[in-house]
Amino acid sequence: MRGQSQGEGRGFAFEVTATDGRSGARRGRITTPHGEVKTPAFMPVGTQATVKAAAPAQVGETGTEMLLCNAFHLTLRPGEKLVERLGGLHRFMGWNGGILTDSGGYQVFSLSELRDVTEDGVEFRSPVDGSLLFMSPERATEIQNALGADVIVAFDECVEYPCERGYAKAAMERTLAWAERCKNAHAREDQALFAVVQGSVFEDLRKSCARELVRIGFDGYAIGGLSVGEGPTLMMEALEYSAGELPQDKPRYLMGVGPPSDILEAVQRGVDMFDCVLPTRNGRNGYAFTWDGVVRLRNRRHREDASPIDGTCDCSACKNFSRGYIRHLFNAGEILGLTLVSLHNIRFFQRLMEGIREAIEGRCFLEFKEEFLARYKES
Repeated sequence: MRGQSQGEGRGFAFEVTATDGRSGARRGRITTPHGEVKTPAFMPVGTQATVKAAAPAQVGETGTEMLLCNAFHLTLRPGEKLVERLGGLHRFMGWNGGILTDSGGYQVFSLSELRDVTEDGVEFRSPVDGSLLFMSPERATEIQNALGADVIVAFDECVEYPCERGYAKAAMERTLAWAERCKNAHAREDQALFAVVQGSVFEDLRKSCARELVRIGFDGYAIGGLSVGEGPTLMMEALEYSAGELPQDKPRYLMGVGPPSDILEAVQRGVDMFDCVLPTRNGRNGYAFTWDGVVRLRNRRHREDASPIDGTCDCSACKNFSRGYIRHLFNAGEILGLTLVSLHNIRFFQRLMEGIREAIEGRCFLEFKEEFLARYKES
């Protein structure tokens, strides 16, 4: 099956180029004003307009084609108007590839003790200086228009798990109302706008939300409110409820999910885009991803280990440095250690996505998934 959708955002398009045939897995490409993004795609997280401990050119060398930044945090500092005056987010952070900005909907969940939700929007107390910030759908859109990312996300309410059905329904209905308000407020033709499917783990709420968002019409659809404590089984069930209602010719983005096993399960269910802090957060703590599982580089057994992190990896850390050296960097408190392992981890995720895309093209995704999981140790 092949199909192409020209989004409302000028310069944005999505095309499915191959399907697995025995699952929902699909390969495609997203076209943005800043280049092409091959899907399924993984976006490293650059919350504050930077991927922690890594320069943009280094991130680009990992095969990364799109980054995620956060509009909520960037309006707190340095402010979206400053970013706009300095040439927009791409020029500001020195990144020439695609950028997606999240609206701040996740902060409704993560900063639950510092916010008050109303039908109009959310009042936050800034985690930076304690000042008050009111985020309405219109304000979230205005901020993202000023930042200038290629893809922006409608403001939504992400709820915690467990969540009572009544509140999940109210939050889902707010998300729908806010999505339409975001669409009406969206003022830039060169930016695609994605809406977010919510509804906690309730099948009817998820399906209803997805159907109504499709009726309103967006350039792509994010699936939010997962990986918030519900566990892998409920997460995949909720994902199926959501993805099953979304159009074939628009990209599907699973927000904030990063464990390799979860990515593979989600790709099987038709997801095209992912983001997660896992590669860089783990990297800064000396945890390296390999095809055999996670390697804890701080462990003493690596003290005299002359081998690379992963002998199959082509990243600069694996080509030039040993486990013993990288362990030394962490023990000595040297920043280079954080950079090397973070870049290695990003490259691991990009190699995983490359393998997934090749397997879909070869119509052998299920075999790829089975072989990977048989070798990979998650813990």
